[in-house]
Amino acid sequence: MPRPAGGPTGPQSVDRALEILDVVADAAGPVGARELARRLGCSLSTVYHLLAPLTARGHLARTADGYAPGPRVASLHRSYRRHLGLDPRAAELLPRLRRATGAEAYLSAYRDGRIVMTDSTVPVTDREHPFLPGPETRAHATAHGKVLLAGVPRPARRRYLAEHGMARYTGRTITGAERFEAELAGVRAQGFAVSIGEADPAFTCLAAVLPGGAGVPDGALHAVSVSLPTADFLRRRGEIRAAVARAAAGRLR
Repeated sequence: MPRPAGGPTGPQSVDRALEILDVVADAAGPVGARELARRLGCSLSTVYHLLAPLTARGHLARTADGYAPGPRVASLHRSYRRHLGLDPRAAELLPRLRRATGAEAYLSAYRDGRIVMTDSTVPVTDREHPFLPGPETRAHATAHGKVLLAGVPRPARRRYLAEHGMARYTGRTITGAERFEAELAGVRAQGFAVSIGEADPAFTCLAAVLPGGAGVPDGALHAVSVSLPTADFLRRRGEIRAAVARAAAGRLR
């Protein structure tokens, strides 16, 4: 939504600075100051006023084509993963799982009522992929969301679903609370979750929780998952399931 013109004052300047970071992060390439001013609905001088400290602190980098994420972003990501209690070695699972299955692999986490995909093997240039790192609002329709929600107490799960809803993404999406609870009971019984065309009609994903969730800060849970075209999954489901199980157990080499 466009913001009123004029110089930043108080919290509005913070909000605009964060919006600049979001716009640059989501862009396919560097973003110029004039485009940022247009997106924020404010003056060019206001944008330059905010770009100066963001660039000086390393959150943004100025290039010949505009502004791009800066070097500070990488350290913030590492800090975020550390605060989630994720073992740094867990990231090593993803390329191994990718090689073992030929499918894109992901790490996801639940903490304080939020689910976030923290890493993946999807190329950073592929902005059209249906599963990209960041906050997850489709947890009821994804395998990593299901397996994480299956591991939290029912009151916390109800709060999550009340906040995010259960939107229908495809004809297979589960949108009823009781049916979803039955689905999660099956997830707990079998030790993994599957989503066949529930978040994206062309893709199936399979996920398992990483062990040790009870010992990490604030009861965070972590999951490893893969996604691949549904026809491929149906042909190789046993192989895929075994590879994800080995990865979750730390036995994938």
